[in-house]
Amino acid sequence: MSLTEGERGVDHGPWDSEDEDAVDYDDYLDIGSLLLPFLQGSQLRLKSNGKTGEILGATVTYGSSSLELEAFAAPKSLGLWEEIRADIHKANPKSKEMDGVFGRELTLPVEVRGKKLMTRVVGIDGPRWMLRGIFSGPAATKGKEKDLLDQYLADLVVVRGDEPLAPRDLIPMHAPVTPEQDGDEDGKSKDTIPDKPEGPFDSDQQTEVKTTLSRGPMFTEVR
Repeated sequence: MSLTEGERGVDHGPWDSEDEDAVDYDDYLDIGSLLLPFLQGSQLRLKSNGKTGEILGATVTYGSSSLELEAFAAPKSLGLWEEIRADIHKANPKSKEMDGVFGRELTLPVEVRGKKLMTRVVGIDGPRWMLRGIFSGPAATKGKEKDLLDQYLADLVVVRGDEPLAPRDLIPMHAPVTPEQDGDEDGKSKDTIPDKPEGPFDSDQQTEVKTTLSRGPMFTEVR
């Protein structure tokens, strides 16, 4: 299925878990705030706080590209992405705004170990949440990997939950739970999901992107 421009929650996702037209996510991987579709050949890495063990983000890699995902709490009546987009652009003057399949997005050059890389920052407003996706590698520009990871983003599901959170707070994540673990009485996974992503992957590079979205610097791991 090819991704075309349209209304979130009707024509495409990312979906809210309460959307009437949401995809069937029974076989998705549950990491708390996000339900992730399975993509053959992909790898998953969860970023956590070394002291507390709190999970702070998820990165999916496919081929030479990666997609970092974080979901944040947002007000009921107003979206956050327009405001956050302006904050990122102000903190990173070299960023450029453009139209994409999810609306307005940013391209942002970063430097890793002396090499300049391009990233693409996408934000989607949902009911009481904002999802941020950061694409690196070929998926930041064009080609098969971009189309595939754009579709991946459109297929995932956000779970806001009922926990009271201030706008811009990270919606909590947890260790992955497979459909088997969720349904088995003994809590053991049978690992029979077709196209289950491998993981974790090894990464030896980190790129700091200045942003006022979270309370501290945001780190994007680049494979």
